[in-house]
Amino acid sequence: MKSALPDSAQALSLPPLALYVHMPWCVQKCPYCDFNSHRAPLADAGPVSALAAETGEKYITALVNDLEAALPLVQGRSLLSVFIGGGTPSLFSGTAIARLLAAIRACLPLAPDAEVTLEANPGAVEAERFAAYRDAGVNRLSIGIQSFNPEHLRAIGRIHDAEEARRAVEIAARHFDTFNLDLMYGLPRQGFGEAMADLETALAFAPSHLSCYQLTVEPNTAFHAAPPPLPEDDLCADIGEAIAARLESAGFDHYETSAFARPGRRCRHNLNYWEFGDYLGIGAGAHSKLTQPEGGTGILRQMRWKQPERYLREALRKDRRRAPVQEEMWVDAAALPGEFMMNALRLCHGFPAALFHERTGLPFSAVAGILRQAQAEGLVCVDPPGEEEGGSIVPTRRGGLFLNALLRRFLPE
Repeated sequence: MKSALPDSAQALSLPPLALYVHMPWCVQKCPYCDFNSHRAPLADAGPVSALAAETGEKYITALVNDLEAALPLVQGRSLLSVFIGGGTPSLFSGTAIARLLAAIRACLPLAPDAEVTLEANPGAVEAERFAAYRDAGVNRLSIGIQSFNPEHLRAIGRIHDAEEARRAVEIAARHFDTFNLDLMYGLPRQGFGEAMADLETALAFAPSHLSCYQLTVEPNTAFHAAPPPLPEDDLCADIGEAIAARLESAGFDHYETSAFARPGRRCRHNLNYWEFGDYLGIGAGAHSKLTQPEGGTGILRQMRWKQPERYLREALRKDRRRAPVQEEMWVDAAALPGEFMMNALRLCHGFPAALFHERTGLPFSAVAGILRQAQAEGLVCVDPPGEEEGGSIVPTRRGGLFLNALLRRFLPE
């Protein structure tokens, strides 16, 4: 069921703004990874990998130029969060991250309680570097563990071993009050018990946040060209349910499809995505979604040049007033329901119905008919019951299992 949409949307207010910074290099490309990551030019750093100093310095300069050129689109707004992702940001030195964060603070005000996250991979970390990140202003670390099992780490092409994974988490716990661990399940030849053993090992380190997601084979990856022997879908579903139950019993809130947090430790940066907030993305291949109220409200999407070499060339040219943007487009009103729901329906506790109008400028009636049909089919519910426009829209367990089918209903014909 489709509802008629107005030709344009009128937003009531600017949503919160976050900054995403993309670091495009890794020591090597993982066979399952479809992110914008590339093999890094490395320094001779002994047992711990580090980006070549000249490359790192040039890239930080490019990021600062990129941010300064983008300021007219976000002038006067403050940042609720900064997320430095990749790639492997922990290939950059503490000095480089300090320089980057100082430039960000000089360009845009950070909220007093701003969340500043940096992603790190075991095998590209050391205690001194973690301390330097903390001193630079990073207050949340996200570590890509994926597994503590040596066999499974080799199967998915990770460069670290189980001991390095444990050591990285121990270092993070010493330097950061808030840290996230990424785990994957459904790994090649992984059994139920092995997946749960990974979870128990992670819990032993008392993380404040866990991201647990199933390995999927994506196009344009090495695994897509040569698929590994993955567990059956039913087994993966059983593992996913067991992980959620175990983490709930351990006091974690399952607040998004793959995200679990202790009380007060949800990732505010990612929540801003899921609640259809604004974000400025800088760095190679970074995406932006920015509400522009002047001259007729609209939402602008941008993508930076993807290849690091092209991005550097564009960002370091003499004319610094132009951001290194490869593509940009205004989001059509007909696409807004799908874009909003693609994010908001990932939230396990749902979203206030009023947020749809607040973030898209469209009346709730634009999606009311689709939601009523989904409710009749047991895919969503309204909390409290009967308060369709004044309550919250919550995906049911069935809706979570068939989330992609539910989301397709909101896409333009």
